[in-house]
Amino acid sequence: MSVPTDQNIAAKEFDKLSKYKDLEIEISRMWNLKAITVPVIIGALGMLKKAVKITLTRSQDNHSFRESKKIVLTSTAQVIRKALSVLVLLFEWCFCFSDLCSP
Repeated sequence: MSVPTDQNIAAKEFDKLSKYKDLEIEISRMWNLKAITVPVIIGALGMLKKAVKITLTRSQDNHSFRESKKIVLTSTAQVIRKALSVLVLLFEWCFCFSDLCSP
């Protein structure tokens, strides 16, 4: 699973497919089964490609997209919260420093 920005979903999907192609071939040869790599890429704002939903609904996997999206969105909110708290601290520090330097 990967969580890129929504604009980078296609590029990240290509990276994952190329990364796991050798493993897919090896599994196919070892067990004489057809292996398929299904990259599950969920964007930072919860975007998911339709092809992934279609592929996984055809398979026997009981994967919950709702849970995956919830995890991704919670993590994104946590990152944004941390970034904003740093900005607030920086703003407060600059504001206090400017009061000390004023005549």
